[in-house]
Amino acid sequence: MFETHLDATYAWLGLALVSVATAGVAAALPASPPPDASGVAHTIDSVGDSEYPTTAEHGLAADRVRLTDRSIALDGGGGTARATLHGPRITPVPTGREGTTDDDRLRRVLSGVPPGAAFDDSDAFAAAAERAQTSDHEWRPAPDRLTVRRVHYGGEHVTLVG
Repeated sequence: MFETHLDATYAWLGLALVSVATAGVAAALPASPPPDASGVAHTIDSVGDSEYPTTAEHGLAADRVRLTDRSIALDGGGGTARATLHGPRITPVPTGREGTTDDDRLRRVLSGVPPGAAFDDSDAFAAAAERAQTSDHEWRPAPDRLTVRRVHYGGEHVTLVG
């Protein structure tokens, strides 16, 4: 009546192994989901595809951000998320590099200053945008909100993101 069956021992050992494996998988899962890069990309594409000057903001729940002229990557506690941009090429406006004349002027335009007040002419504006598009795109601390602004100046149509 109180004897141990060999089958029961193997069942208990199997159950213990499955429990340890399940606990290990649960401990390896991130505490939060990865940042929403596709939602940010949708906001950028919506503004970039507009035929009129437009401005939008998108909240970020990430620690770091990397913008290129064709993609966005967000890194946070839940991992890294990337999204490809399908609209026109964007112009990433870096933050934190004070003293760079082009960056300062592009940052002013992104914050709402008319391009004519920040640049001498549309050619200077286009050249600054081109330099920003081809500069080194490295990881930067993520702000709370990402601003996207579609600007028309002379014959130039530029989508600033920063």
